[in-house]
Amino acid sequence: MFNPAYQQTCQFLCAFILAVAVSTPLGAQDEIDKGYAISQRSDRSDRGFSDTVAKLTMTLRNAAGAESQRSLTISTLEVADEQFGDKSLVVFSSPRDINGTALLSHANILDPDDQWLYLPALKRVKRISSANKSGPFVGSEFAFEDFTANELNKYTHKWLRTEACGEFSCDVVERYPLYDNSGYTRQIAWVDQSAYQIRKLAFYDRKDTLLKTLDFLDYRLYQQTYWRAHLLRMHNHQTHKSTDLVYSDYQFKTGLSDNDFVKGMLKRVR
Repeated sequence: MFNPAYQQTCQFLCAFILAVAVSTPLGAQDEIDKGYAISQRSDRSDRGFSDTVAKLTMTLRNAAGAESQRSLTISTLEVADEQFGDKSLVVFSSPRDINGTALLSHANILDPDDQWLYLPALKRVKRISSANKSGPFVGSEFAFEDFTANELNKYTHKWLRTEACGEFSCDVVERYPLYDNSGYTRQIAWVDQSAYQIRKLAFYDRKDTLLKTLDFLDYRLYQQTYWRAHLLRMHNHQTHKSTDLVYSDYQFKTGLSDNDFVKGMLKRVR
């Protein structure tokens, strides 16, 4: 016998099930699309700088609070094509035992990054294998991959929420590495909604446990266009060690070219 109440109930249930089936994946896709758009806007807010040179002081701090310092210079060459990563060169000038130590990095997107370390004591250039990029760089809390891994298309991006981060309102974006041999299962970035800069970055190790947090502090605006954080503070939650990178003397568009970022330059840099 026809039962209107039963038919109405079935129609309601069918409509509810269909709505859930349709809305859930669309909602998830919306979060992915929004996360990528936020990360893309942040990345592109920095495009066009061409090249930079900056001086740095690296302060290493152990679990007991004892400190040691190193001086270095970092040069960066922008690669305009987003399908390729930027190039960078880090050169240490002090203390004496690491003077002339240099790290050359060619960031790639999905292929392993190309990195070479020059050790002046051995007068030798050592290629950093892709399996070793998660290791600490010269005893700091920064890994080798931290110098190349901020390329937009190295990750999937997912928007999680909006929340306060210090004096700012930030979009919180979760990103998963797409490249092989990353030391991290995922990262979580806090991107401010005003200047679109990353204010904090949390790193989760291969066991998906919080490993490190990197705070980006003391942002300054150059040429009315380029924001640069002048203090990067990496804190290791598992070892309770930390490393500060303090930047100074930023220079833009100095005329650097690809020839300044080739392996053969490593033995000649000072």
